[in-house]
Amino acid sequence: MATWKSSMFLDSSSFLLEQLSFFHDHALLILTMITCTVAYIMISLMFNKFNHRFLLEGHLIETIWTILPALTLIFIALPSLKLIYLIDEIRNPLVTLKTIGHQWYWTYEYSDFKNIEFDSYMLNSNLNSFNFRLLEVDNRTVLPYLSHIRVLTSSADVIHSWTIPSSGVKVDASPGRLNQLSFNLNRTGIFFGQCSEICGANHSFMPISIESISPLKFIEWIENY
Repeated sequence: MATWKSSMFLDSSSFLLEQLSFFHDHALLILTMITCTVAYIMISLMFNKFNHRFLLEGHLIETIWTILPALTLIFIALPSLKLIYLIDEIRNPLVTLKTIGHQWYWTYEYSDFKNIEFDSYMLNSNLNSFNFRLLEVDNRTVLPYLSHIRVLTSSADVIHSWTIPSSGVKVDASPGRLNQLSFNLNRTGIFFGQCSEICGANHSFMPISIESISPLKFIEWIENY
């Protein structure tokens, strides 16, 4: 859960967010090195520690200014491309969850099982001290952890966005279009999200709540639904 003045990622609940955090730290380190190098050169020029002619003329400095940015882009681009393909990878999913956005609630359907479909509405503000305001729903989405999960999204009216920040997943729910994503939950718990697309007057009142449980408990939940 995010806290006041927090500037980093949420605690990871999926392997995908872990990789996103690693790439964030990697890119931030490169940007910090570039910033320090440029700042050092600018300060040195102010105090005439560098030869201005060397920085403005000559084949050597032109070669350096061409090679260094190219190497920097390579060190950023390669991990980025790897991460993009990792996000889009769809293997044999254990569970397929279909979610449909409405104004202003979500409908969930477990496509691999029969007669498991329900609507998820935000609870009113009369909550006890153990619940979170504007995040609790009447029907949580139950998913097994350490399992490959595929999510299919669409919309019945306008564009919505199904998002779980702690899992690093976000996908648009567009009317007349079927989008998909996959992710793995690496621990049990309750993870919250909200619609991330401005979809109307009650846009901020259609939260997402995922309850991650063990695969055995998930099978029991399926059987007893």
